[in-house]
Amino acid sequence: MKYVLLVYQGETPLPGTDRWKALSAAEQKQIYADYAELNEAPGVSPGLPLGLPEAARTVSVLDGKVTVKNGPHLGEGIGGFSVYEAESMEAAIALAARIPAARLGGAVEIRPAEKYW
Repeated sequence: MKYVLLVYQGETPLPGTDRWKALSAAEQKQIYADYAELNEAPGVSPGLPLGLPEAARTVSVLDGKVTVKNGPHLGEGIGGFSVYEAESMEAAIALAARIPAARLGGAVEIRPAEKYW
């Protein structure tokens, strides 16, 4: 089964921010190493890098009128995603728990990939 892992950065320190600069060089290096290790894990297909939530635009159409809102659809944007082919949801949960954002103030949402209805 394939699972889509949606990474929400939340309060996770991001490179170039004050929170990132407050981390030691060893902590920064470890975060990069953790992501690299996850991206190379068997069954993982990393997604494309996503821009920051403030660069997002949300489009909706109501009664034929297109509305564009600056920012993500929800208050917190998705920081990235991966597809993970695993035997079970439990295996996907175990992998998601290793994603640095999950322990640094963010969260990871897991959704089973489904065929179209």
